[in-house]
Amino acid sequence: MKYTVVIEEILRKEVVVEAENSEEAKEIAEALYRKGEIVLDAGDFIGEPTITCN
Repeated sequence: MKYTVVIEEILRKEVVVEAENSEEAKEIAEALYRKGEIVLDAGDFIGEPTITCN
């Protein structure tokens, strides 16, 4: 029998952006992330992976 197994990891990185308010800071960070200017990698891993079987 075949099973689908899902492995999830949590990555976290703190970045500092200049903005007028927290909403703008979030928008700027999201834009930088989408453009690939903020990249999370294995060094940003926190916690243990969650493994579930469907």
